[in-house]
Amino acid sequence: MAQKKLNKIAEIARLAGVSVRTLQYYDEIGLLVADRSTKDYRLYGDKHLLRLQQILIERSFGRSLEDIRRSLDDPHFDQVENLRTQRRKMADRLSETHRIIVSIDSALSLLTHSPTKDQKMEPKSLFDGFDPSVYEREAKKRWGESDSWTTSTKRTKRYGETEWRQIKEELDAIWCDAAKAMDAGELHDSKVALALAERHRCHVDRWFYPLTQLAHAGLADMWEADPRFQTNIDKYGDGLTAWIAGAVRASTNLS
Repeated sequence: MAQKKLNKIAEIARLAGVSVRTLQYYDEIGLLVADRSTKDYRLYGDKHLLRLQQILIERSFGRSLEDIRRSLDDPHFDQVENLRTQRRKMADRLSETHRIIVSIDSALSLLTHSPTKDQKMEPKSLFDGFDPSVYEREAKKRWGESDSWTTSTKRTKRYGETEWRQIKEELDAIWCDAAKAMDAGELHDSKVALALAERHRCHVDRWFYPLTQLAHAGLADMWEADPRFQTNIDKYGDGLTAWIAGAVRASTNLS
């Protein structure tokens, strides 16, 4: 494939719907290495666009950045076959989404239409496509036998409305401060970023369970691997999940 015009980082960020900081971070970790101009500007061509598409699709499936990098750099990687596999996965996801939309429509119908004497609620129609208890079961399955799960369960049972409000406010402040630092151009291994990573570790350690720096790095991997965490963190700033996860890993490497 012939290489076409090279684009600057801001143009690619706008085209792909990601932040400039995300692309900078992908370059820093060797996931999407840009070409360089004579003035050392990052430049991107068709090969970069195709690789970025692969990265974003795989991220939507919950894969970590390191797993994606290893896969794309594998000499046996077949881009055409991988796209076909991704298309099948997306088709499955589309079917699941459709089922959830149908369940939402069922709820809307019940809430917005005057019931007739023959109309009755069908509970199953409200829950087609998803199981509200799956997240709790998943968490218990993943950590239920660990000391962390036991400690967290004991602690949180004692919390009331005041404690939960304080926990939320503290975490909101951490994510907001992290987003400001990222937007200000702080690198993920800067003193500011490392301090924010430590604030988060201490937050979990205080409220939930003892958290070592190594275990914190494992938590960062989970943020990147699970789209639900990405969604919750990135709402404070596009690309924040990758940035703060990098800061957590950087702080681990310094210990």
